[in-house]
This record gives sequence, C-alpha cells and structure tokens, in this order.
Amino acid sequence: MLKLARPSPATNSMSDKFFLDTNIFVYCFDETQPQKKVRSLALIADALQTGDGIISTQVMQEFLNVATRKFSVPLKPEDAKIYLQKVMYPLCHVFQDLDLYQSALDILRDTGYSFYDSLILSGALRGECTILYSEDLQSGQRVNRVNIINPYVSL
Repeated sequence: MLKLARPSPATNSMSDKFFLDTNIFVYCFDETQPQKKVRSLALIADALQTGDGIISTQVMQEFLNVATRKFSVPLKPEDAKIYLQKVMYPLCHVFQDLDLYQSALDILRDTGYSFYDSLILSGALRGECTILYSEDLQSGQRVNRVNIINPYVSL
C-alpha cells in the first residue's frame, strides 16, 4: 500500500534527487510560454550539471513523439537524435521492466492516477527521487517518498 501525504516544506532541499516529467522537456521548445521555457531550461541544466535529476525511457519516448509530430514546427529526426544523445540519454536512469509496470499498477490502484502518470511516479520511486517535477500531477501531493511539485506554480 502506498502512503499518500502532503510534503513538509523541508523536504524540498536543493540536494534532493529529482525526476523530470515529459512536459519539462516540451516547454523548452515552446516560444509561446517564455517563463515556462526559462524554468524548464534551468531544471534540465541543473539535472545535467549536478547529476541529481533523472528521467525514464518513458519520458524519452513521450518527448520524441511530441517533438517530431506535435510541435508547431516539428523537430527533424536528425535534430531529435542530437537532443536525445546530448540531453535526454545522459539523464535516463530508469528503464522499463516487469517490476516497474507492477509498481505502476499499484500506484494506479492507490492513487487513481492514469497508468502513464503512475508509470512516471514508479520511475521516480525506482530512481530514488524525492521530488517529481510535473505540471500534470497534483502539486503538493506525496506518494511514498516522492513529493510532486509543479515548477510553474509561481510563474
């Protein structure tokens, strides 16, 4: 059974390991949301520089699908390959397997989140993260040891 709770303010220190949801990467390319773009770029730069931020293969797959098909100007496959190699792959520490899917199904059962959101949370737990940065989930909620934070709330 998962523990759901509100995080205390002290749980969000700068040294916490964090997981980046797909929307963080999408906003890096969104010229219509300049504040979100700046915040997203800063989170990714911090993840790459400190090694404290991670993603899963799911995030790479979702981003590449959106970037090559749904952007107002889709990324060319060659440009997507470069971004994948230089930005995303170095952050990818969680790979899908049976245990990850089973954990996601437990999270789905206990939280009511969608399967894909539960899989993101499962990845954050697998990666031993204490923070999940996401615009899509309920900011302020805690699932086990993962605090969900919408990084765009104060913008």
